[in-house]
Amino acid sequence: MSADTDQPTTDYGAKDIQVLEGLDPVRKRPGMYIGSTGLAGLHHLIWEVVDNSVDEAMAGHCSRIGVTLLADGGCEVSDDGRGIPVDPYPSGPHKGKSAAEVVLTVLHAGGKFGGDGYKVSGGLHGVGVSVVNALSERLHIEIDRDGKRYAQDYGKGGEPQGKMSVIGDTPKRGRTTGTTVTFWPDPTIFHAEGTEFVARTVLERLQTMAFLNKGLEIVFTDQREGREQTVTYQYKGGLVDFVKHLNASKEPLFAKVCQYEDADDEGQMLDIALQWNTGYHEGIHGYANGISTIEGGMHVEGFRTALTSVMNKYARAKNLLKEKDDNLTGEDIREGLTAIISVKLREPQFEGQTKAKLGNVPMRSFVQKATNERLAEWLDENPTEANKVVKKAISAAQARMAAKKARETVRRKTALSGAGMPDKLRDCSSRDPGESELFIVEGDSAGGTAINARDPRTQAILPIRGKILNVERARIDKMLKNNEIQALITAIGAGVGEDFNVEKARYHKVIALCDADVDGSHIRTLLLTFFFRQMRDLVEAGYIYIAQPPLYSTEVGKEKVYLKDDAAKDRFLAERPNHRKEFQRLKGLGEMDWEELRATTINAETRTLLQVTVAEAAEADMIMSVLMGDDVESRRNFITTNARDVRNLDF
Repeated sequence: MSADTDQPTTDYGAKDIQVLEGLDPVRKRPGMYIGSTGLAGLHHLIWEVVDNSVDEAMAGHCSRIGVTLLADGGCEVSDDGRGIPVDPYPSGPHKGKSAAEVVLTVLHAGGKFGGDGYKVSGGLHGVGVSVVNALSERLHIEIDRDGKRYAQDYGKGGEPQGKMSVIGDTPKRGRTTGTTVTFWPDPTIFHAEGTEFVARTVLERLQTMAFLNKGLEIVFTDQREGREQTVTYQYKGGLVDFVKHLNASKEPLFAKVCQYEDADDEGQMLDIALQWNTGYHEGIHGYANGISTIEGGMHVEGFRTALTSVMNKYARAKNLLKEKDDNLTGEDIREGLTAIISVKLREPQFEGQTKAKLGNVPMRSFVQKATNERLAEWLDENPTEANKVVKKAISAAQARMAAKKARETVRRKTALSGAGMPDKLRDCSSRDPGESELFIVEGDSAGGTAINARDPRTQAILPIRGKILNVERARIDKMLKNNEIQALITAIGAGVGEDFNVEKARYHKVIALCDADVDGSHIRTLLLTFFFRQMRDLVEAGYIYIAQPPLYSTEVGKEKVYLKDDAAKDRFLAERPNHRKEFQRLKGLGEMDWEELRATTINAETRTLLQVTVAEAAEADMIMSVLMGDDVESRRNFITTNARDVRNLDF
């Protein structure tokens, strides 16, 4: 303490300034580079390497990419591109090192910052493979160039183990140029959820890349014991095949897929495919240089504007809309639409909360102009299909008016009920959304227990009765008549559908608290379907969570232990083979006393929550349609195929 002021003093000088060199910043703050050190960040390592190979494909130099999950936990990514340059770096502090070593050990080093290496690329920041190297326990690279095969090894944290050297000649058959990167993630970095890759997660991303790069062959191989499989993706139809894939579990309004391409002198290119189905939800998915723009951007804005204009002009020209009729809204026209807008440009600018919104303004007018011209031509050339789209949009407009009346009814009920909240909601006293939580609880009995277990200052409880309406199979006008859904909309307070405004949400944690059994899983899925379809921004903001109530309890000594599911029970027994106490199966939340529920599921200090995210919007859209739609066979096939990766099916 200072004698004069009695205030704390700090001895802060040059010695406290820390300089992180080489790859140290990545290991110090991995989340800045890969988002997290959980499963999403782990898989991001694969995307960084694969994106480099895809950039080679977009440049016209790569026709095949292989991704292999090795039996020992590593991942190998190979391509038949040009191969990373291996000649000595010409100048500066890295002079004399091979160019490949510079790429692997220096952040922001690569061939994507200008020059003739890449006109268009997805990996724009030049940190990809160097980040993978930094966060790996070890990494091995092989490069085929100029008739020779070069190799180099790297240790923990990206330390070179010797120099790049020739290990032989390039094989005379097969691949004569290319790059193979094999890496083993560092378990000290990914300690929270481990370093075990999930096949389904990898397959989804690789399939999307194959759709977006027409003709590119991508081969996935899983060599892990008990999971052996090889899957090859190659789509001659590109985006047309993508749209058909997304509509596979739906009923197309007609068989044809509208598809058009265009390019300009500024290096902007577009490839767009669209098709309507008989469902009620739109699925417009944008990509820029192969990167999913889940928040949209200028390319999606241009498409939506042109689509509304072109369809209204066509409808009036063909007398499908009368003079007295209002124009169809974009919402009417997009009902049941599946569309892929893929653009390529030289210097994309990404914005938004997740850096997944394209901000290049010229792209909007480019896409709008091309769609105005090419879609109008397609409608004139396909009058039968065009008339079906217009009739569906008119039907959607009628439903929209009915939904408007239903919303007004909900608002009137809200106004008449004083505070405006559902009778069964036990709200929290806090009015700060940032600290407020809403638990959606299955059944009145469990609701009563949860009310006793909660912190009334920050935790609200909303019991729901039975299984809510499956909104995948219902238009919004029918949905708004459902009492449970009305209660959800009113409690969250941010509107619904097109009117939803996430900034008005009364809670920044909306938690599905359902029984740990089959019925509970079904109710949870119905809730997620509702949030995904009608409050999508709530999901994308990271406000939706799944509570993890235990399925079993047992005793160790005098202490009661709770286990989430059968897998947790198996791990418990593996660690304690001599355990003799019985396991009690907790059949429902209502059977737990409030102290148990608080300790295991509700108390923020001791609970575990699963956050719901939408990493790949197009794939999430397709999965939701499969799981909650009418196609039973597609649902059975999906569940059977992904049973081994069940931990990853929460979205």
